[in-house]
Amino acid sequence: MVKCDILIIGGGLAGLSAALKIPQELDTIVISKVHPLRSHSGAAQGGLNAALANHPEGKHDSWELHAFDTIKGSDYLADQNAVELMCKEAIPTIYELEHLGAPFSRFPDGTIAQRPFGGGEFPRTCYAADRTGLVLLHTLYEQCIRRNVKFLDEWLVSKLVIKNNRCLGVIAIELASGKVVPIKAKAVIFATGGYGRVYLRTTNAYINQGSGIGIAYRAGIPLKDMEFVQFHPTSLHRTNILITEGARGEGGYLINKEGRRFMEDYAPHAMELAPRDIVARAIQKEIEEGRGINDEYVYLDLRHLGAEKIMKRLPGIREIALNFAGIDPIEAPIPIQPAQHYSMGGIDVNEKCETVVPGVYAAGECACVSVHGANRLGGNSLLETIVFGKIAGREASKYVREGYIDFKSDRELNESAKEIEEKIKVWMSRTSGTRAHELLNKLKAITTEKVGIFRNGKDLSYALETIRQLREDYKKAYLGSPNLKFSQELINIIEFELMLDLAEIITLGALNRTETRGSHYRRDFKERNDKEWLKHTIVIYTDKGPKISYKEVIITKYKPAKREY
Repeated sequence: MVKCDILIIGGGLAGLSAALKIPQELDTIVISKVHPLRSHSGAAQGGLNAALANHPEGKHDSWELHAFDTIKGSDYLADQNAVELMCKEAIPTIYELEHLGAPFSRFPDGTIAQRPFGGGEFPRTCYAADRTGLVLLHTLYEQCIRRNVKFLDEWLVSKLVIKNNRCLGVIAIELASGKVVPIKAKAVIFATGGYGRVYLRTTNAYINQGSGIGIAYRAGIPLKDMEFVQFHPTSLHRTNILITEGARGEGGYLINKEGRRFMEDYAPHAMELAPRDIVARAIQKEIEEGRGINDEYVYLDLRHLGAEKIMKRLPGIREIALNFAGIDPIEAPIPIQPAQHYSMGGIDVNEKCETVVPGVYAAGECACVSVHGANRLGGNSLLETIVFGKIAGREASKYVREGYIDFKSDRELNESAKEIEEKIKVWMSRTSGTRAHELLNKLKAITTEKVGIFRNGKDLSYALETIRQLREDYKKAYLGSPNLKFSQELINIIEFELMLDLAEIITLGALNRTETRGSHYRRDFKERNDKEWLKHTIVIYTDKGPKISYKEVIITKYKPAKREY
């Protein structure tokens, strides 16, 4: 058995930010499915928002305007107290990152450079060329190493153990050996990222299967607003590699097969810098109505920016286009299409990152504070990971010092570990049945086709029925190899059940929400309905299936209004 004061699940930006805010005298472990520098945070390209007012066109910016843009972009479903907290903390957070060594891009006067992003009134996105997530990940990891933070790399957490509504710890699998290990922890912070791999077309890494959210759900912790799934407007055609919003922030155009900037039909003022839900739907509509290229994609045109600007501001995007599409964006437009990108919903937490279970916290994409509501603005996700990662680390430390009660939980943890071992033995004992990866392919196909950018009741009902049939098929799952060392098959068979849970919740929440709001677009209910649906969806696990309830959105001073761009 491994023992610690605080266990952080996930080695991305939220997890590392949390680790850096925990006093060194507390025994802290960061456990991660991959090496922290391979975390999906490193794929973030464009930047993070803060009202620094460094840009010549943004000298009148303020945290209040940042908050308003965020709330408006959320289609008024964000909890406004949490948004205000994030936007206030954004400014000192950027300077803290700078002092830790983050190599931000600079203006000629030496100040941190800022670029426009979708849905923002002013250019407020701070960036490091188009590799912002990667450089922040390296910066925070280096600081963790400096502080001697302990890491368990390449471990898979499979269960959260709770007794008497208190956290006891988790059960994990050491991937190098296949050994099941109980980990006793006084507090647990989930920082496990999103669930993009529930979908077929996604910008997410293969590790993003949503298991952290699923584990919390199975332990009885509520999830919030899971029906809100963001589709990024610009992923590279066929590969779905992310093409940063920064490309449009630097002045890129979206054009259809007629060579026309079609965003003037959808957002005549903001054009390509409208919020992501609007731009993604516009692209998809162009394709569906025959104005896409080969009926599959449209173009992102950067040629007019010039070679110098592209190579200085968007070197990573040029590299991606060259390596994966054989296209130099200096000379030709990039073929792009929308792809699943981000989960607005997640583990239900308050502005202190607390769940309903004392000792359990969540931060980053796996959590729902909610600062993004029905649609996240670009540049706010990296900000959320840092701001709320720090808060989670601080609050977990306070709990361990002041609120922790020792339940002498070794027996419960060992029994839970044995339950996992028995499940693995059952899978290994079968010589035929179904393989988890085959079921996963079917799940991805149905979510992409029926629970995508555009939705309707008939498709959602069909998807829900199919997902529940896949759950029956999963009961016949088996492991084809007795070798459990670095077994991707073992990871798939454990995580697939949790992915089924998430797909079911997303679909059920979308079916119940009979309105259009942000990323959730119902073709059979095309209007936003504040009277009936200005509320959060809450889902709790039961043996009979998901139980849905609702709770009010926290509104401070920004009253819901029509979104116009």
